[in-house]
Amino acid sequence: MKNFDEFKNYIRNVPDFPKKGILFRDLTTLWKNKEAFKESIDIIANNYKNVKIDKIVAAESRGFVIGAALAYILNAGFVPVRKKGKLPAEVIKVEYELEYGKDVLTMHKDAIEKGEKVLIVDDLIATGGTAKAIAELVKQREAEIVGFAFLVELTDLKGREILKDYNVFSVVKY
Repeated sequence: MKNFDEFKNYIRNVPDFPKKGILFRDLTTLWKNKEAFKESIDIIANNYKNVKIDKIVAAESRGFVIGAALAYILNAGFVPVRKKGKLPAEVIKVEYELEYGKDVLTMHKDAIEKGEKVLIVDDLIATGGTAKAIAELVKQREAEIVGFAFLVELTDLKGREILKDYNVFSVVKY
């Protein structure tokens, strides 16, 4: 697809999910289409093909879909970031704000080494809170963040602004 907006044809809009007034961008309809899924991953990978990346870090659960595929293509390790209580070994954690409260994200303490180059990936950026929290985990390990990559960006929520000190790439913008 020469025009990134064509991916919108594969993304289902679900009104009032998970609560009234929210228009949910459902990427499962894009991922089930093998051509659209492959091309969306290839677009992100091509943006980073000349960047040294040691690890791809992604948040559960939809970030895993994109992150693991990118790690494979870019010959990088994959690091899952999960909610509290989901990882079996020693973790580092960060508490972050949600629109309705707080949450905690965790990452295995030994997942990233000091000085490694890290690309942070998620399916979608809205307010940027999750991405910023993941960046804090990566910084705890004294690694270098080479950028952030998202399949979808909700521009009205200004998540990119919270990441203004970083290179941010997104394929589809709403």
